[in-house]
Amino acid sequence: MSEEIIVSVVMPTYNEEKYIENCILTLLQQDYPKEQMEWLFVDGESKDKTVEILQRYQAQYPTLITVLNNPQRLAPHALNIGIRASKGRYIVRLDAHADYATDYISKCVYWLEHTDADNVGGVAETKGNGFVGEANAEILSSKFGVGGSKFRTENESGYVDTVPFGAFRREIFDKVGYFNPEFPRSEDNDLNGRIRKSGGKIYLSNDIRFTYYCRDTLGGLLQQGLLNGNALFLTIRKNPAAMSVRHYVPFCFVLSLLLLPILSAFFPPVWWVLCGELAAYFVLDVYFCLRGGKLKYFFYKLFVFPLFHIVYGIGSCIGMFGIKLY
Repeated sequence: MSEEIIVSVVMPTYNEEKYIENCILTLLQQDYPKEQMEWLFVDGESKDKTVEILQRYQAQYPTLITVLNNPQRLAPHALNIGIRASKGRYIVRLDAHADYATDYISKCVYWLEHTDADNVGGVAETKGNGFVGEANAEILSSKFGVGGSKFRTENESGYVDTVPFGAFRREIFDKVGYFNPEFPRSEDNDLNGRIRKSGGKIYLSNDIRFTYYCRDTLGGLLQQGLLNGNALFLTIRKNPAAMSVRHYVPFCFVLSLLLLPILSAFFPPVWWVLCGELAAYFVLDVYFCLRGGKLKYFFYKLFVFPLFHIVYGIGSCIGMFGIKLY
C-alpha cells in the first residue's frame, strides 16, 4: 500500500539555474519522510538550464518530483497550478532562491498541527554573494531597510500579519481562494490579508529557519524595490487588508520630498519641517549603517538606504496612478 501524501511542496521557478540545484540538495536532506511528500516544481518556461536540472533530479526521484509547465510565467499562476495538481494535506510553498534547514518541513508540519494557524512560516537569514550582495543582505535584514518585517528582522515567535512563502492547510484555499494572478509582486500579502479577513491566523515560528539569497547587484536591489513599491496601491485597491503601515512609509517619504519644497515657497516655515525630516533621516541612516553590520559596508549602505527607499516610494507613486511596471 502506498503512503499517504501529507506534504505537497510547491515551488515556482523561472531561470533559476544559479540556485535550483543547491535548493534541491537541501530538500533532499529534509528529515520529513520522503514517502509522505511530493515536490511540484512549476516552471515558467525558463530560458536557461533550470528545466534540464529539474528533469535530471526527476529521473532520479520519479515518485517524489514532478515538473509542471507554467506558460504564463508569473509566480501566482505557478502556485495555483501546483496547488491544484497537489495531493497533500499541507501545502508548503517554497522559493528557489533559498536553502532550507533540515527540519524546515517537519517544523512547518509541527506548527500547523500544534497551533490554530492556517499558514505558518519561519525566519529568513538573508545572504548575498560578493561585496554588493552581502551589503544588500544587511540592508534587507535591517528594520531601517524593510521596516517591521518580522520574518527578516526579529526572532520572536507569534501570530503575525504575514510570513515568507508559507505552509498552508489545504482547506484554506477552498475558504479564501487561491493566489491572485493580478498581484505577481504581492501575492503573499494579498492571500495572507484574505486569511486574516476570514478570521484565520498566521503564525511565525523562530525554529523554522531558512537562508534567502538576495540580489547581488545594486541594480537588482533597486529593481526589486521599484517593483515591490509599485505593487502597493495596485494591491490595496482590491484588498486593503493586504498591506501594513510599513509599506506606506517610503511613499510618504517621497511625497514629502516632492511637496514640502513646493509648500515652503508659500509657507516659509515648512522649509524647517523639510530640514528637520532630512536631518532625522540622515541620523537614522548613519545609526543603522553602524549598527548590526560590518563597517566595510558603511558607505555603500549610507548611499543605498535612501536610494532604496526613494525608488520604492517612486514605484508606489507610479502605482497610485494605476500604472503597472511588471
